[in-house]
Amino acid sequence: MPTSIIYPNLPALRHTEGGSFFLIAGPCVIEDERSPFEIAERLLEIAERLKLPFAFKASYRKANRSRVDSFTGIGDWEGLEILKQVRDQYHIPVVTDIHNETEAATAAEFVDVLQIPAFLCRQTSLLAAAAETGRVVNVKKGQFLSPEAMVHAVDKIHYYGGKDIMLTERGTTFGYQDLVVDFRSVPIMKRNNVPVVVDITHSLQRPNQPEGISGGNPEMIETIGRAAVANCCDGIFLETHPDPRNAKSDGANMLPLGLAEPLLKKLVTLHQVAMEI
Repeated sequence: MPTSIIYPNLPALRHTEGGSFFLIAGPCVIEDERSPFEIAERLLEIAERLKLPFAFKASYRKANRSRVDSFTGIGDWEGLEILKQVRDQYHIPVVTDIHNETEAATAAEFVDVLQIPAFLCRQTSLLAAAAETGRVVNVKKGQFLSPEAMVHAVDKIHYYGGKDIMLTERGTTFGYQDLVVDFRSVPIMKRNNVPVVVDITHSLQRPNQPEGISGGNPEMIETIGRAAVANCCDGIFLETHPDPRNAKSDGANMLPLGLAEPLLKKLVTLHQVAMEI
């Protein structure tokens, strides 16, 4: 069953027993000054119609890129300011990645949820810095870790004073260029008494491509989403873009924004059925 969530520092992101899953969605990275607002407004309209608690996600800086010439952002302060403006204009919580201890305190001034990238989920100093901000911390399970091992990330955050924690499943490395999702991770990670989210877009990455640009299988997004809600996950994470082919990061596995509402309608229906069984 879904975990009851009432974050004292984030009342807008609320999920209660018997309700729907919450949604974390947005573009991979802030690409310009205009599109984050357009994407956030569209997603908020959908979330309100479907009664989904919603948080907007976008990275203000992409640190984990394969190639030296890959797009990393429009500037740290510019990106953070846009996230704050999205939060203030639409009255929704915002989520962004952090990559080192200094970024934790800086980003916490602009956003509601600090996200720990999967590759960094074992970095004790980073988890400690995020916990000490008092913000909600979303830790993505490393592609190299078992779901059982994520108890240590939770313990570290608690040790350093963090109270509001989410864990996110985003696939496990399978060979050099693929990921698989073990849906046993949902109930296993729930043993930590924290909400468990399934990232239904990054789970479909095809990393380590020779050209230095990650591939993906976006045609399987609905498949992963269906399995996630059938397993009663607490939240769905997805990256979406009006034109994924021309996105500056992770376009190969993002959901076209125009397909977000029909997909989420199906997932809400399936989630309601799963809750009744």
